[in-house]
Amino acid sequence: MENDLTKLCMEETEENLLKTYSRAPIVLEKGEGCYLYDTEGKKYLDFEAGIAVCSLGYGNPEFTSAIKAQTDQLLHTSNLFYNTTCGEAAAALKEACGMDRVFFTNSGTESVEGAMKAARDYAYKKGSGRTGFVAMEGSFHGRTMGALSVTSHEAYRTPFEPLIPGVKFAKFNDIDSVKALLDETVCAVILEPIQGEGGINVADKSFLQEVRKLCDELGILLIFDEIQCGMGRTGAMFAWQYYGVKPDIMAMAKAIGNGVPVGAFAMTEEVAEGSLSLGDHGTTFGGNPLSCAAVKATLSIFKEKDLPAHVREVGSYLTGQLEPLVKEYDCILCRKGVGFIQGLKLNGPVQGVIDAARDEGLLMISAQSDTLRIVPPLIIEKEQVDEFITKLKRALDAVAIRG
Repeated sequence: MENDLTKLCMEETEENLLKTYSRAPIVLEKGEGCYLYDTEGKKYLDFEAGIAVCSLGYGNPEFTSAIKAQTDQLLHTSNLFYNTTCGEAAAALKEACGMDRVFFTNSGTESVEGAMKAARDYAYKKGSGRTGFVAMEGSFHGRTMGALSVTSHEAYRTPFEPLIPGVKFAKFNDIDSVKALLDETVCAVILEPIQGEGGINVADKSFLQEVRKLCDELGILLIFDEIQCGMGRTGAMFAWQYYGVKPDIMAMAKAIGNGVPVGAFAMTEEVAEGSLSLGDHGTTFGGNPLSCAAVKATLSIFKEKDLPAHVREVGSYLTGQLEPLVKEYDCILCRKGVGFIQGLKLNGPVQGVIDAARDEGLLMISAQSDTLRIVPPLIIEKEQVDEFITKLKRALDAVAIRG
């Protein structure tokens, strides 16, 4: 039975917020490690991490103390002044992502917008006349008009058309379909090395290598959206390092601030020198002291704990525990993904499994309607993987038939 606080929170949300989300009927109140607790006191193993955001889990003392210290000192100044955290955060992010110049934003969508602007400006300043983009079928890059223009899902796009012109969609992992669209109008190819919202679709290494080669040959920039698949989820700090295929521009967000709203896009020095010069781009909140303190603390903890190595070890264990489920349950068609960005594709909608898992004390989300998305905090241990498998099997048993 709902207590008064649960009921009040739900009622106030429904009465006052725009109804754009279908929320689960629980009110989350606090978190500790890999677990969340609702206002009824129920404990949940968290395997969605705020949609791949809370990589350090909840209540990490080093992270929270850094945020608290910064709030006591200074929350915000405009980018008309230097501050004490922005440069250090940018240097740490540069080292982690292997790029040369960073621009801080407030979200993933803004990072994609900035990356697209940089690509167009680069083409403009070179006088190439190129303005178009090639994106991928199954892509998701955000909800603003530019990011939506390179997102392939019709349900997201149709109510807001006409969107930015000059965008064409190739088939993911089909190099011939990409090649067919690369003409003199295209300034950049944009893709996710691992498609998150699209269903945990993993790029073939050869596909990325061939796209890189084509872009180099034709003078086209390559943009990677690593908002979800970056920051350690593959067992490398960023997915391009996992593949060994470097983009010209990269969009980031989600886990770089461990829950504090912050994003970034970064680029090579060559692109930086040829795009987005003084006055070409800006933001009020991007790069402020609080968000950059979060980035600094997050990256420091990643380095101290060597979380990518931890993901490689425990991610391999997770894969080994997921694979038998494909044979055990007729409803599971396949396992997809790598490390701590994985998915189980079912032969029908997954919402019933997600609801049953929540009853078991396990939080999960979908990727498309037919894939269970597995994006836990990066700090999980093998014992949490075992707990996850036990709870997931109970949920599957509640709604599915075993093989």
